[in-house]
Amino acid sequence: MIGLLQRVARAEVRVGAEVVGAIGRGLLVLVGVQRGDDEAAAARLLERLLGYRVFPDEAGRMNRSLAEVGGGLLLVPQFTLAADTRKGTRASFTPAAPPEQGRRLFEHLVALAGSRHAPVASGRFGADMAVELVNDGPVTFWLEVPPGRR
Repeated sequence: MIGLLQRVARAEVRVGAEVVGAIGRGLLVLVGVQRGDDEAAAARLLERLLGYRVFPDEAGRMNRSLAEVGGGLLLVPQFTLAADTRKGTRASFTPAAPPEQGRRLFEHLVALAGSRHAPVASGRFGADMAVELVNDGPVTFWLEVPPGRR
């Protein structure tokens, strides 16, 4: 399971004219589900997202986690993160989980996040979404829990 996290001052996701998820200061995480991912991968990714030190301490060093600062968590499904781009000029989506598995694991991740942290918001699986954010830093990290490795 892949999480592309960005530290944000604010972020929101729209489907058409409707805002379906929004946060203030916190993390916007684009989530990719790969073949072979399971609930344990979702739990491990969430653990890393909540504990990853990306917020500044008093000295300005990235020593504080989302859990410590109490920021928002906006999870947005993005199957293209699981693409294989190693050759050619067109991505292969073979590594991505099938849509129903992706939906189930993304929704599991959102529910798990909501039970362990607040505030949590999300995009809508399978929808054409517009994501707006103010990247703070900018700070962006790729976190991955490879299938079969927890």
